[in-house]
Amino acid sequence: MSTRRVLAVLGVLAVLLAACDPAPAPRPAEEPVRPAWQALTLPAPPGPPGRALLRDATACAGRWYAVGGVADAAGGTSPAAWSSRDGTNWTVVPIAADSFYGKQNVLYSAGCRDGALAVIGAKVGGAHGYPRVSTWRQRPDGGLVEVSASFETYGGPKAVNVSRLTGGPAGWLIVGNRSSGAAAWVSPDAADFALVEGAPELASDGRGVSWAFDAVGVPGGWLAVGGVLPAGRIDRDPVAWSSADGRTWRRTVLPGTDRYEELQRVVLVDGAAVAVGLRGGAFGAWRRDGDRWAAAGGFGGAAPSQVPSVDGLVAAGGRLVAAVSDGKSRSVWTSVDRGGSWRRVELPGPVPAGADRDVALAAVGERLWIFVDDGTRSMAWSAVVPVVAG
Repeated sequence: MSTRRVLAVLGVLAVLLAACDPAPAPRPAEEPVRPAWQALTLPAPPGPPGRALLRDATACAGRWYAVGGVADAAGGTSPAAWSSRDGTNWTVVPIAADSFYGKQNVLYSAGCRDGALAVIGAKVGGAHGYPRVSTWRQRPDGGLVEVSASFETYGGPKAVNVSRLTGGPAGWLIVGNRSSGAAAWVSPDAADFALVEGAPELASDGRGVSWAFDAVGVPGGWLAVGGVLPAGRIDRDPVAWSSADGRTWRRTVLPGTDRYEELQRVVLVDGAAVAVGLRGGAFGAWRRDGDRWAAAGGFGGAAPSQVPSVDGLVAAGGRLVAAVSDGKSRSVWTSVDRGGSWRRVELPGPVPAGADRDVALAAVGERLWIFVDDGTRSMAWSAVVPVVAG
């Protein structure tokens, strides 16, 4: 089961609550931002022919990366990644997989630190059908190599999901969830991750059940985001956690309402942390200035009886770009005021939502890249996104 499929199941509660407590009426529709999209070609990796699966992307010290896999005609999968020096011309990244499931991984979360790439991948397998998770680090020649780890580092009877990976001043951090609540994995070099579970403030406790979605490196450590389901309630509240080392955490419950709210992605823009997540039946942003969080602008909404999600959030050149799903289709939105207001970005074509369908974003300056898997084929485009106030 993919990470997004796990999140979709858990998000059903959000949809039920949103149906009972609709979001405020949206502002009048504005004209979308209309970039001049340029189609990109990603070459086929070596090996048996198949359909490319695109799952995540990142810009890393003057180089661009897209990661995912290849699905063959028999339904088998293998890991795949692509890189570019200019964002236009792409080459295949060599991959060295060691384990049985590593050779079948689909790579789904990519991070960057000091010009080096690291990646998480997974393949559902085994008697119980758990995702078999591997991490991957970059070799000096630019290729990716699988990192050996014991099964219970990411799996085992306490496993729930392994969500997102990020690099930062303190090394590397993965966030996800165990049966004890939100959890983390830390590494100085992406060569060996140590599991941090049951940590006070991060894990579930008497105040509620915690869930972590994403994290970002910040000066002095890490910032993770997610939600907490308070005891006696049926709706989550948005939560952020801060840590100097990824092992000891401090929890902050953000300003919220009586609706279902949680933070699903977080980035830094102009030095300030901005998180985007669910706010009732729509999407909302929260912004941290200093040590204080405040609710920022909202946008979009969920289709009736569907599961909404935030699929991507990137920042570049003082702008934010978010990719979201209303349960039926995906859309992209941009903000030039740190999440205060949002404007829809017109895509080069429809991007459906659903199982085994994904969208990934990367951004540098005014240029945006979008990688789409619609369930039948994968496509990629780039464009300069005009700066238009929301």
